Parts: sequence; structure tokens; C-alpha cells
Amino acid sequence: MWFLLIIAIVIGLDQWLKFWVTEHIGYGETLFDNNPILSLTNIHNEGAAWSILEGKMWFFYLVTFLTVGATSFILIKYRYESKWLTIGLSLIIGGALGNFIDRLRLNYVVDMFQTNFMNFPIFNIADVALTIGVICVFIYIMLDDALEMVG
Repeated sequence: MWFLLIIAIVIGLDQWLKFWVTEHIGYGETLFDNNPILSLTNIHNEGAAWSILEGKMWFFYLVTFLTVGATSFILIKYRYESKWLTIGLSLIIGGALGNFIDRLRLNYVVDMFQTNFMNFPIFNIADVALTIGVICVFIYIMLDDALEMVG
């Protein structure tokens, strides 16, 4: 059940940093803006990346419910299949729940990481966990396919 620890750590870190940012950085303000790589900016996102589907909370509630439900089912069923799969699915669940908590509590998601070397949406720890989780699942799929081809 170590995957529950991963989920809890992702949610805990995500919520802690979001709380810290909202307490220490004014809305729309930026810390470390002279850093050429990364700065912290307190913004509210009522949509997804690039504010896609802004204000459509019902959609995000539904997608989160379906994602967490399906991912949890797959995680429990295949938890001994591969560490790539288990870690990836745990990160996806933790990330989805981290942003879901914001949407339920605040009606928006708190984002803070801003890349200064390229134009990219401002993001948070939950988004990072989701992205790394998808990459892990992709690696699992590629390794599984490669093993089938060899075997």
C-alpha cells in the first residue's frame, strides 16, 4: 500500500505550497522574477492549462471523478504489475486530487511556477505530479510493448 503514501505526499506538498504562496505572495505578484529559469507567481486558474475551459467547474469535477475512479481501479488491480505503472498512477491520482481540492474549496486552482525562459502556462505541484505520472505510465506501456516484441 506504499502507493497511498505517494498520493498523500503529492496532495500534502501541493496543498502546503499553495497555502504558502497565497499567504506570502500577493495575487498577481512574482517572487524571484530576476531568475532566468523559474519564478513564483500567485495566480488563480479557473480552467486548465492556458485557461482552457475557464469557468467550466462541472466539467473538471466530472473529469476528476472519472479519472480518479478509473485510475484507482487500474492501480488496485495491477499494483504488482510494474513500479512504473504503480508510481505513475499514484502520481496521477495525487495530482488530480490536489487540484480537485482547490476547485472544491476555492472554485479555482492556485498556480505558482512560472518558467522565465519560455512562454508556458504557470503551473503547480499537482500539475507536475500529473505530468510525471503520465510519463511513467507511458514508459510502462513502451517497456511492456518492447518485452512483448522480444518475447
